[in-house]
Amino acid sequence: MQKAWTPPARFVFGAATLLGVFSTLQAYRLTTLSINDQMNIEVWRLLALNLAYWYVPATLTSTIFRIAHRFPLDAPGWPRALAVHALAALGFSVLHLGAMIGMRAILWPGKLFPAYGGSWTSAVQRTYLMNLDWALMTYSAIVGASYALGYYRESRARAIRAANLETRLMQARLKTLEAELHPHFLFNTLHAISTLVHTHPDAADRMISRLSDLLRITFSRSDAACVTLHEELEFLQKYLEIEQTRFQDRLSVDYQIDPDALDAEVPRLILQPLVENAIKHGVSLQTGPGMVSIGARHDNGRLYLTVRDNGVGLTGATRAKLHGGVGLSNTRDRLECLYGTDHALNFLESSPGLTVEMRLPFRRVSSGTDESRTRVA
Repeated sequence: MQKAWTPPARFVFGAATLLGVFSTLQAYRLTTLSINDQMNIEVWRLLALNLAYWYVPATLTSTIFRIAHRFPLDAPGWPRALAVHALAALGFSVLHLGAMIGMRAILWPGKLFPAYGGSWTSAVQRTYLMNLDWALMTYSAIVGASYALGYYRESRARAIRAANLETRLMQARLKTLEAELHPHFLFNTLHAISTLVHTHPDAADRMISRLSDLLRITFSRSDAACVTLHEELEFLQKYLEIEQTRFQDRLSVDYQIDPDALDAEVPRLILQPLVENAIKHGVSLQTGPGMVSIGARHDNGRLYLTVRDNGVGLTGATRAKLHGGVGLSNTRDRLECLYGTDHALNFLESSPGLTVEMRLPFRRVSSGTDESRTRVA
């Protein structure tokens, strides 16, 4: 069985002190209304008596919490638990009465029951019966508080477990999406290399060297869902060197990067599918020189990333591939996992070509050295 939780003693006795002070003020006012104005009222005795009245249940609170945990009333064996609580409540009332009689004997020696006649046992019984309902209600209130706090803690624990489970599921989904993206990217790159092996072996050799650099960068951060924009651009440069080797003079690359955005957090491999689509469905379909422009800027708490090409633009075939392609559908899913609705991915027709704009929350993280930041920018 799980260990019973008990509230901190400082909180319990703090609450008991407040209740004792309130009871003292109440008793003082009632006394002033009932006696001669000339009679002296010893406030300290009233305070001591009322504090004792509430400190007794405060002292027994941890024990009552343990009993409530050991014998829950919402379990299948509730009749037995109810009997245990009934006995515990009567025991609590007796202990409370004994403590109060002892406190009265200390505060008013020789005047233990000034208001009652008859024998001492009759006075004790009268006092016990007059305070029994309050004692039982106090015990019940402590048991109720134990269940309320227990349900609250259990609810919090369930919420935390659910949040942790949701996080693990989201991480697993991101891992799956990345695992899907890597073979897609690798297959396309190897296919590009294979077209040059026989016709341009030197170019193919350079592409293989660049691919090894890409894989090294990829596997060095394989456990990270996000990286800095500086790291993402470093990876993208390696990829574009491969594409420039394949297209030679037909492909030029332009970077328009705000240096203030280099240490922004971005999803890993988020730009490569967009650049790949710009080259595959834009630049490669035209006969003249092609250009791909990559931009990044920080504005009003948002990071804006753009990939622009001067290709053929949004033809009918291109629109269909935008909705069904592995790279872009993977990109949409990853953005949804990481940011929910707090992102945007828009496709805008340029003149000529196509512009893809991505808007993400700006989160600054530690990046590389100033020298590397300046080189990338």
